[in-house]
Parts: sequence; structure tokens; C-alpha cells
Amino acid sequence: MAKKLFIMVTHGPEDPEMATIPFVMANAAMASDVEVTIGFQGRGVLLVRKDCANHVFAANFPPLSELIDTFLELGGKLLVCGPCVKSRKIDEKNFIENAKVVNAPTFVNEIMTADQVVVY
Repeated sequence: MAKKLFIMVTHGPEDPEMATIPFVMANAAMASDVEVTIGFQGRGVLLVRKDCANHVFAANFPPLSELIDTFLELGGKLLVCGPCVKSRKIDEKNFIENAKVVNAPTFVNEIMTADQVVVY
């Protein structure tokens, strides 16, 4: 059985490095046969808006849009905090493909069933 990693992202596009590193780590883990789910809370939910990643660049890292594309191609899952989305008045239709809005019980389940949890 593959190991499972859950990464929670709380930084948005205003902090390119902290928005990018989770995807670098996720892709590295998936290349090592680790199942990865990324959750987004707080300002992190802004990263799953369509075209947002096209404007996020951290020095010495690949563009965020490329990292997200790779993550999704490798079968990664994206979970987005429902209350965080509502408080920012974001329409789910404006999210990238495969981003799923969830609530606290889903996050708790992901955390409790993961072998490791990392928060950015």
C-alpha cells in the first residue's frame, strides 16, 4: 500500500514561495509513489482560481502553473475549504479543474488517514 501525504496550504498568491513549495514537495512525493492530497484554507483558496497560478512565480522554482499541471497529471487531489471560499465570495465555477470544495470533516478524515501532514 502506498504511503499517504496530506499538505495544507494557507498562503496565497501574495507569497509566491510559500504557495509554490507545497507543489514542489507534492510532486516529489508523487514521483516516489506517495499518494498526495493538497488542502487549501484561508488565503490558500485563492490559488485554485483559474489563471491565478499563471501569475505566481517564486525565484529558483518552476512556475506554479506548471507544478499544478504536473500534480494533476500525476493524479493528485485538491480539496478547498468551503467556509473560506464563501467568506471570499468565490464562485466554484472559477476554480481549476478537479478542485473540490469540502468542509471540516473531510479535512479531518484526510489528516487522520495520512501517514504524514505538512502545513504551508
